[in-house]
Amino acid sequence: MKILVINSGSSSLKYQLFNMETENVLAKGLIQRIGIDGSYLEYESGEGEEIVIEKDIPNHKVGIELLIETLISKKHGVLANMDEIEAVGHRIVHGGEAFAESTIIDDQAIKKLEDVADLAPLHNPPNIMGIKVCQELMPDKPQVGVFDTAFHQSMPEKAYIYALPYEYYEKYGVRRYGFHGTSHGYVAKRAAKMMDQDLSELKIITCHLGNGASVAAVKNGKSVDTSMGLTPLEGLVMGTRCGDIDPAIIPFLLEKEDMTPSEIDNILNKESGLLGVSGVSSDSRDVEDAAAEGNHQAEIALELFDYRVKKYIGAYTAAMGGVDAIVFTAGIGENSIDTRANILSGLEYLGVELDKEANDCRGKEVLISTDDSKVKAMIVPTNEELVIAKDTMELVK
Repeated sequence: MKILVINSGSSSLKYQLFNMETENVLAKGLIQRIGIDGSYLEYESGEGEEIVIEKDIPNHKVGIELLIETLISKKHGVLANMDEIEAVGHRIVHGGEAFAESTIIDDQAIKKLEDVADLAPLHNPPNIMGIKVCQELMPDKPQVGVFDTAFHQSMPEKAYIYALPYEYYEKYGVRRYGFHGTSHGYVAKRAAKMMDQDLSELKIITCHLGNGASVAAVKNGKSVDTSMGLTPLEGLVMGTRCGDIDPAIIPFLLEKEDMTPSEIDNILNKESGLLGVSGVSSDSRDVEDAAAEGNHQAEIALELFDYRVKKYIGAYTAAMGGVDAIVFTAGIGENSIDTRANILSGLEYLGVELDKEANDCRGKEVLISTDDSKVKAMIVPTNEELVIAKDTMELVK
């Protein structure tokens, strides 16, 4: 069975084509600058052939048409024809309370997605657009939605309700939803396998650390709390997002700087985090380079990032009544040796001790705690696209 996985953004679209018999990637890439001058398609076959096709791509339909042409082209393609694709899986950022698991997309599901689009105005509309285009271009192919929020729908009410007037939850769905759920669920399962234990018997803290970052408490295989909230803004320090702040800062700055709500929203989401504190970059590698050269703001930005993760680990250990494993994943979690070491430093009281030699690696699935550590620490590279493909295959079957 061959599954096409689509992650549709407002001006870009990521894709991967899987052969599910082997779980190999047959082709993958990115369509960039949709509706903008200089648009192009990046394409890489499973054998490593890479090409870039520069073409005017005014909308998602033209972009996906170009992708289909490339997949079946005699020169670069990996398919004889589109009949080989049996289904399309879509990453959808926000499912609200309507979707607690992956689902076949029909008209009713699209209506529900449109109803919660105001909870993720930057993400859900392009996600829905990608689905509709695929329905139009591939009308005989089942479309499946896999939701970033679904894994966290197991949180108890005490974890997801905000201490605001309850009517705002009832009227508008204002509550904690959490994100990166596909990643958190995947790496928790891999961690249990690495430990040769049943996931349903473990307490795991998963740290998805990238430009967007979140921590989840996974108890007995279920998410019981997570750091992101109504939107992906809450929680950890991120590349450009501020994470947790005193809410009173917002009206304070609105008055002092004479800003509009959209301007303050832009600052919190796009000008804060590592970028805002360091004044250097949203990329942790650039910030690390600046810190190594003695840039004080860059040093503080990195310390703040690590400290916030460490606090959440402590909080979620308390929430679950203990912890068996701490998992690092995503761009920073998988690749930053210093970040992992700094976060775990001082957590020896929990029963975890870092094996410095084992930690000296990037992007590998490996235990990084000492053999005698009561609590295991590990790196697990995430693979959200494979999870989407697996869910799609199961639903279609």
